[in-house]
Parts: sequence; C-alpha cells; structure tokens
Amino acid sequence: MRRPRAEDLILPLTAVAVVAADQITKSLVEANLELGQSMDLVSWLAPVIQLTYITNTGVIFGLLPGLGDIFLVLAVVVVAILLIYSRQLPSGQWLTRLGLGFQMGGALGNLVDRVVRGSVVDFLDLNFWPLREWAIFNIADASIVTGVILFGITLLWLEEEPEAQETPAPGDSLP
Repeated sequence: MRRPRAEDLILPLTAVAVVAADQITKSLVEANLELGQSMDLVSWLAPVIQLTYITNTGVIFGLLPGLGDIFLVLAVVVVAILLIYSRQLPSGQWLTRLGLGFQMGGALGNLVDRVVRGSVVDFLDLNFWPLREWAIFNIADASIVTGVILFGITLLWLEEEPEAQETPAPGDSLP
C-alpha cells in the first residue's frame, strides 16, 4: 500500500469543509427563520442577495421536485464514483481533486438533508438581474456547480497542454 501524498487530502478536506459549511448555514437558517420567511443579511446587500428559507424535495436549484428518494440513491452512487475516479488520478492533479472535493461535499451536504430532514434546505436568494428569478439554493448546490466548473477547467487545461515532443535519439537525423 502506497503512502498517501499531501495532494490526496485535497478532496476529503474540501468535502468535509463544504459539508460543515453547508450544514452549519442550514441549521442557522432553520433556527432563525420560519419556512417561507425572507430576511436581508445586511441592508446594503439586499439588492444582491437575501436569505429565504424554503425546502426542496428535488435536485439542485429545485429541479424535478418530489423525486428526492431517487436522488438520495443517486447521491450515494455519485459519491462512490467520485471516490473511485479520484483514486485513479495521477500526481499533480490538485485542481481536479479540488473540483471533485467541492462536488462530493455538495452531494454529501444535500444527502445529509435528505436523510435527516426529509428534504433539502435552500436559502440563498439572488435579487439582481439577470438572476432575479433564479431558484433559491444552498452552499451544497453552489459547491457542486463550483466543482463542475473547476473540473471542466481542468479538462480544457489538459486538452490545451502540448503533447510531449519526442527528442531524437543520438545519431538520428533531424528533419
């Protein structure tokens, strides 16, 4: 068994941090707001974002409501796939690991809600154009999106890396 590298800790530490931030913020919202109630974080941020406490039985951003049980199983499968995939990554893929950590933390944060609360707590409500009508979301949802974006960047980054050029062997003629 190989000794873990420091970069191997990026994914689990990121996932734990996301789950902690997600669950703490959801608990604060539940403790301070009634279901359906909104409040401003601070008055100068009101035109941009406010807190609105709702629950969601669907997936990210309120899509497909009522299918929570399916997404509970799907979240477990996604976490397993992310763990398996992350173990196959070569050295130096820290940004990929970070993106996977955000995705895993978000999936686990919403999974905890489905198991403990029966639905997902959402509370981040954007008020500025063009996102005024955007679905209310939470830290887990934002982390999943962040992770997907980071993962996409790494895929584009890897495609843009020039292929290693072969160096001619001694005695070979150059073209």
